[in-house]
Amino acid sequence: MKSLEAIAAEIQGYDPQALRADAVGAFLERLVEPLRETETVLLPDALGRILAHDLISPISVPPHDNSAMDGYAFDGAALQAGAPLVLRVVGTALAGKAWQGTVGAGECVKIMTGAIMPAGLDTVVPQEFTRSEGERITVPAGVVQRGDNRRLLGEDLMAGRAALHRGTRLGPAACRLLASLGQRSVSVVRRPRVAYFSTGDEILSLGEAPREGAVYDSNRYTVLGLLRRLGCQPLDLGHVRDDPAALEARFREAAAQADAIITSGGVSVGEADFTKAMMRQLGDVAFWRIAMRPGRPMAVGRLSAAKNAQPQRQPVDGRYQNVTSEHPGAVLFGLPGNPVAVMVTFLAFVRPALLRLMGCTDAPPPLLQARSLEALRKKPGRTEYQRGIVSRGADGTLSVRTTGNQGSGVLRSMVEANGLIVLHHDQGSVAVGDEVDVMMFDGVV
Repeated sequence: MKSLEAIAAEIQGYDPQALRADAVGAFLERLVEPLRETETVLLPDALGRILAHDLISPISVPPHDNSAMDGYAFDGAALQAGAPLVLRVVGTALAGKAWQGTVGAGECVKIMTGAIMPAGLDTVVPQEFTRSEGERITVPAGVVQRGDNRRLLGEDLMAGRAALHRGTRLGPAACRLLASLGQRSVSVVRRPRVAYFSTGDEILSLGEAPREGAVYDSNRYTVLGLLRRLGCQPLDLGHVRDDPAALEARFREAAAQADAIITSGGVSVGEADFTKAMMRQLGDVAFWRIAMRPGRPMAVGRLSAAKNAQPQRQPVDGRYQNVTSEHPGAVLFGLPGNPVAVMVTFLAFVRPALLRLMGCTDAPPPLLQARSLEALRKKPGRTEYQRGIVSRGADGTLSVRTTGNQGSGVLRSMVEANGLIVLHHDQGSVAVGDEVDVMMFDGVV
């Protein structure tokens, strides 16, 4: 396992005092190692999970040639250009069972959608395209060509081929595909255990009476929602005051039971030195000043777990979690304390890192492009994430405007936004009508 120093040496232009935002992802990709443990879950519980192994199709889908329409099946070789075709109906093929019989020249079979194509027949004309006269139908000239409206055996999946690849995140479409293969259960990567807690004497837990200079702990609930959306197993370790002994106990507890740890607060310049000292004492941790806004301060690294450690603590908000197993340690993400900065740094850096931890190999969603409805001031030299509202105009083009005040403490703006306007490191000011990149929130926040 490489040290942070060794990883940093691999990143071109690495400077912890002014680290480019686009270099953070490269660093975290090297830091985070995918989980190896797997488990088997029933298909209804597989949504959002990560496939642990390539899934080889045990059957062909569809398992036979079948009709894509309600209509009449016949031998398409009988079609002649510019001429109608008259056929005698000799039977009806229903979905769910093969039609028993033979079809001769000038004959056809009435067929339902999904029914097996009778032997020797390769074309289906939709019922509404025909004229019926007793036992005979007329197929007008030019309404179908040979092979139309027939689904071929294995055209979706062929038996013995990979239906889904390892690392695929199982969405509704993938689960539907598994069901079509008769898969009652599936092997997935186990959910990563992610411990999180807030730090600071100024933090109030929900239910506490307000006091001067204090704020309620919103960051824990932000992180909880983001982790649940991602499919992690959240471990809420509450709030820790600025006390070295309490911080050490909480960090040790988190490292003993979690694969990753997320904290908010305590990593900015001027904040309590013992928070940083404790992180360094318990593991290999780097402290960054990222060239970005909001969310400049951030800590990353690994915290070691004491073997068979059994730290104890008082319940927090009525919850208590026992530490019962030996664990090699955890990846640490020390996020800033401002609520918007927590969300932005999570979306930009932590979420992709956790997806890698989960073994997900899906390509990240592309940034959308939209025309800016307002001028945006920016100097090259840092990446800015501005809260935006994307809309579609009458001409079908996407446009975006900011939510107004972009202060890192204005949490309301994250509720109003449906995406983040991403102004890249080398980018300058934006004029009205310029195109900008947008990271959309749908399904994430």
